[in-house]
Amino acid sequence: MAVSFSELHTADGLKALEAHLAGKTYISGEQISKDDVKVFAAVPSKPSAEFPNAARWYDTVAAALASRFPGKASGVNLSAAGSSSGPADASKDAEDDDDLDLFGDETEDDKKAAEERVAAKPAKKKESGKSSVLMDVKPWDDETDMKKLEEAVRSVQMEGLTWGASKLVAVGYGIKKLQIMLTIVDDLVSVDTLIEEVLCEEPINEYVQSCDIVAFNKI
Repeated sequence: MAVSFSELHTADGLKALEAHLAGKTYISGEQISKDDVKVFAAVPSKPSAEFPNAARWYDTVAAALASRFPGKASGVNLSAAGSSSGPADASKDAEDDDDLDLFGDETEDDKKAAEERVAAKPAKKKESGKSSVLMDVKPWDDETDMKKLEEAVRSVQMEGLTWGASKLVAVGYGIKKLQIMLTIVDDLVSVDTLIEEVLCEEPINEYVQSCDIVAFNKI
C-alpha cells in the first residue's frame, strides 16, 4: 500500500486509503491479513461517509477482530480523543503482533482443544417448574383445636415445599376449616402424595379429617 501510517490521520491519507480499497474488501484483496490490522491500528477512528470504501473496510475489520480475537480489536482500535499514543505508536503495536499467526487456519489440535473445553463445561441444569396451591384442610368436628391442626400441618417440612398464608373459614354448625397456601417445586413434591401419605396419616390425622385442593396454578 502506498500510504504510510503517519498519513492515515490526515484527509490526504484517508483519500489514498479510499482509492486503494476501491473494489477490495481488505487491504491485500479478499482475505483479512496483518496489513489490515496494522492499517486499522493507524486509523484514529472510523472514516466519515466521505470515504465509503474506507468506512466499510473499517467496520469489516473491526467486526472480524472482535469476533475472532475479543481482546484484539479493543487493543488496536485507538481513537484520537481517547488515546495519547499517535499513529506511529499504533503501527508499532500492530508490528509487535507480527509474531502472532492471527489469521492462520484452525488446526486439528485447536479444534480438539475447543471440543474439550465445551465438554468440560457442566451441563446447565434444567430449572424445575413451580406451582402455587390453595388447600382446604378440614377437622374432624367443632371440638378440634384448629391452632394445633395448623401447627401439625406446618410441621411437615420437605425439600421443595413452602407453606404460605392461611386463614380459618367457617363451614357451618360451628365448624371451621383451615385454608392454606403452599408453593411446591413440581419435580420434588406431589400434592396428592402430600395429602394421602402425610397430612391424612398419623400423627397429623389426629386433627385432620380430609384435605381438598381448591386451586392449583403453575408459577
